[in-house]
Parts: sequence; C-alpha cells; structure tokens
Amino acid sequence: MQLTLEFGGGLELLCESVKIHEVTVDLEAEDTKLTMKQLLSWVRTNLIKERPEMFMKGDTVRPGVLVLVNDCDWELSGQLETMLEDKDVVVFISTLHGG
Repeated sequence: MQLTLEFGGGLELLCESVKIHEVTVDLEAEDTKLTMKQLLSWVRTNLIKERPEMFMKGDTVRPGVLVLVNDCDWELSGQLETMLEDKDVVVFISTLHGG
C-alpha cells in the first residue's frame, strides 16, 4: 500500500529531519486493509530513528500530536481503527512546543 506520511511541528526531527515520506507498507497476507494502529507500529519500526517516546505512548500517538488522514482529524474517523487506503496522506503534527 502506497502512502504519503508527513511529519511537522518538530516531529520531523525524529525521522532524520525529513518531513515527507513516500512509503510502501506491505500488508499481512490475511489483511486487505491497513489500520492506523498497524501504520503507527510500522512507523515506529521503520521511520522513527530516535526517541520514539516523543511520538508514541503505548500503541497510539502521544497527547499533543494531531493526526490528519486526507486532511480529516482522525478523531472523526475512528482513531486507531481508521482504515487506510492506497494513496492516502497521513499527517502528524506536534502541537507541543518549547519556549
């Protein structure tokens, strides 16, 4: 499954300062769709290069991380159970900034 993942608000620093990632996520044989929960696990394993605790807490994103799927807040589409489709765009933005 081809996806575009974007990281902003400082989260790109966890991915070697790369903001936009065009990725291919392989589905398990029994899966026909990818959930956000599965994608987050894939991101932690394959993209986050340092300090994964700044991005995730347990199996979800940390409080303060805004998640958009095709410009729609994931809280409106099921959060971890949101089903992704080929060519979807997922954006992660940290709303927490130091001062």
